[in-house]
Amino acid sequence: MAGLGLAAGKKPVTLEALAGQPPRSLSGSPVWAPDGKRFVSIEDGKLWLCDLPSRSKKELVALSAFEAAATKGAPPERFEFENRQVREEPVQWLPSGRELLISAGGDLFLFRLEVGGWSQLTATPERERDPKVSPDGRRVSFRRGHDLYVLDLATRKERRLTKDGSATLWNAELDWVYPEELELGTAHWWSPDSKSIAYLQFDVSREPEYPQVDLTGVRALLEPQRYPHAGDPNAEVRLGVVEAGGSATRWMDLGETRDRLFARFWWLPDSRGLAVERLNRVQDALELLMVDAKTGGARVVLREQDPYWINVRGGLRFLKGGQEFLWESERDGFNHLYRYSKEGQLLAQLTRGDWEVTEAACVDESGGQVYYTSSEASPLERQLYRVSLEGGERTRMTPEAGAHSISMGPKCEYYLDSYSNPSTPTRRTIHKQDGAEWMVYAEADRKALDEYEVLPAELVEVKAADGTPLYARVIKPAGFQAGKRYPAVVNVYGGPGVPPDVQNRWYGAVTLEQALAQRGYVVWMLDNRGTSGRGHKFEAAVFHNLGSSEVEDQRDGVRHLLSLGFVDPARVGIYGWSYGGFMTIRALEMAPETFACGVAGAPVTDFRNYDSIYTERYMGLPADNEEGYAKSSAVQAADKLKGRLLLVHNLEDDNVLFQNTAQMAAALERAGNQFELMVYANKSHGLAHGRSHFDELLVSFFDRCLR
Repeated sequence: MAGLGLAAGKKPVTLEALAGQPPRSLSGSPVWAPDGKRFVSIEDGKLWLCDLPSRSKKELVALSAFEAAATKGAPPERFEFENRQVREEPVQWLPSGRELLISAGGDLFLFRLEVGGWSQLTATPERERDPKVSPDGRRVSFRRGHDLYVLDLATRKERRLTKDGSATLWNAELDWVYPEELELGTAHWWSPDSKSIAYLQFDVSREPEYPQVDLTGVRALLEPQRYPHAGDPNAEVRLGVVEAGGSATRWMDLGETRDRLFARFWWLPDSRGLAVERLNRVQDALELLMVDAKTGGARVVLREQDPYWINVRGGLRFLKGGQEFLWESERDGFNHLYRYSKEGQLLAQLTRGDWEVTEAACVDESGGQVYYTSSEASPLERQLYRVSLEGGERTRMTPEAGAHSISMGPKCEYYLDSYSNPSTPTRRTIHKQDGAEWMVYAEADRKALDEYEVLPAELVEVKAADGTPLYARVIKPAGFQAGKRYPAVVNVYGGPGVPPDVQNRWYGAVTLEQALAQRGYVVWMLDNRGTSGRGHKFEAAVFHNLGSSEVEDQRDGVRHLLSLGFVDPARVGIYGWSYGGFMTIRALEMAPETFACGVAGAPVTDFRNYDSIYTERYMGLPADNEEGYAKSSAVQAADKLKGRLLLVHNLEDDNVLFQNTAQMAAALERAGNQFELMVYANKSHGLAHGRSHFDELLVSFFDRCLR
């Protein structure tokens, strides 16, 4: 095979090119108007309106105008760690469809589409958080400090609905672990009739405080974070209902709150009650409760049980005015759609097969159809389908092979399809309900692809030792020559609970993987057992024993890569962040014959250090699974580590606490194993700044140990 030269007129992807890239172009998710015929989106700091009947798109306003007008209050006394999964909506439609509520700079604004003008609703030193427009459009609710407020839009008068918020009692405010591990992004909800608000109260007094410290100033600054480790007390959570005009809170009787998790909340369509998902602590039993908003009484209408754990899904959609509901469940091993009566009687299973429904995109009740995305075509793809509310034959709506991300309007009349494949950057198109393309919203941005030599990512099927098919992707180095053996780096995540990394989609042009391939490395990535998207049995291989089957699969993947004949078996490295950092260390401990060196970013080194909800879902309580925790501990196996290791961690990582790296370093020292360490001063799990520094560090490390 002849050598592959640099594409004519194109530049190689280098670290300098990577560092010189402008900030990533941000294109927010569509915020659909109530009529489903328009949506707004935030793109590069500007608010745009797309009108679908006229096939037009126009800029409305730059958000910097609101930021400039916002009141600049005094800075907080200390940095508050808030989870990245908290979902505060920066833009919301009023039900009239003529106005938008905008949250910017800690204040609230009302923007009028017809005239383009806006008015400021709040101007306070404190931030107004998590605002929500009432369904009738007359009020806005929000949290200020640790309490819940409402603002009357006609009179601009505020009313404080709760008054007992404190440093340990949080009204309408989430703790850190709930949004991170249950993906609960908000803590209050308007009733459909706009008369009441349901809200959560978090008592975090029993959650331990982790002593985060800012060491970048002249004096160290203590910035404690509420963070429950595995086995620690979680926050005690109560659900209350308060009248929008002001009243005493009515507390719902959800049973014992300690050692229970409350994952999802919905008002019933008639505003008389709420539906609540309740989990036991280790998350292998789920109950759907129907709660009377007046009396607080609750009854169980549906139960789910699993021998491993239950993945909490997006949820429940009411039909026939609340007489029925749509439900997602993995009870047959794969996530599928079911229809129930309000009493909990199963009426129909809408989808079935050895594939997963990944999201219910829209319910067209009048047309008797459900639109959803799934992996039916291939575990590597996401396609849009529709099926009758009675079940039966499915219709595929997206013909192109690849990955489709769908945002459908509230009436299912239009949808936005963000589509890509490994050779095609994301293209965004608007479609009608029947799948016909209506307009192009944004053509694929090919600028970087035209400027740089982007080496192809090839998708590969691998057989695990037990015959299980695994999927990987490989990027061959620039100038690849048959018969030559190259060093290889394995990019790994490997943990449960996140979408698979290997898919038939666009991976980007100017990336670290491309820079590594241009420097002569083979780049490899494989989704091992334990990762999601392949059914519950595939994922449950890690149950009560994290870091074992995953490493075995990664080792099998490298064996397959070596069998292709172009990788030097003595020069294989591995790197990853978070769970991938854990996997990197475990690979050097469990498979030293396979991996010569590794870069472990923000690694969990002992799961007794990690948060309660995630860890106990997969590992159980530490007191009930001492052997599993010990076996999964990278710290306790530090004496088995071979090869060269670079540890990288943010000092104030709010997710994987720095104590993980400190304990690993101490264990390696005790074992007499040399290692390298880089500490960054970010107050986050990822690298908010210092990314270019890290890229250079990683490449330099692999150049030293694999060249």
